[in-house]
Amino acid sequence: QLQASGGGLVQAGGQLRLSCAASGFASDYGSVAWFRQAPGKEREGVACIRSGSPGPTYADSVKGRFTVSRDKVKNTMYLQMNSLKPEDTAVYYCAARFNRPLSYMCLDTSSYVNWGQGTLVTVSS
Repeated sequence: QLQASGGGLVQAGGQLRLSCAASGFASDYGSVAWFRQAPGKEREGVACIRSGSPGPTYADSVKGRFTVSRDKVKNTMYLQMNSLKPEDTAVYYCAARFNRPLSYMCLDTSSYVNWGQGTLVTVSS
């Protein structure tokens, strides 16, 4: 199971850190990811960490501003969000899977069956 937290209201230019605590055999996850869904829009991939890949993958819209990390000892993943913009407003979800997906599928919603409940991030202008 996955439990996301850390959302809230922040002004544009501010920062937030989201956390996603995992239970069970979380250290065996082959891929972990963050997604977001804004009102009236489809869920989109934000960042992912895939075992065997040289580094994380980010959506173009967040590159240079967001950083994803994973602590296997604490069974927790994080999303550090800096320089937030109003367009970052969304419900953020964490997701994970045991067998790693193809690298180009790391940010695809169809790659994941294990999802957290979501945490709301609101960025005011």
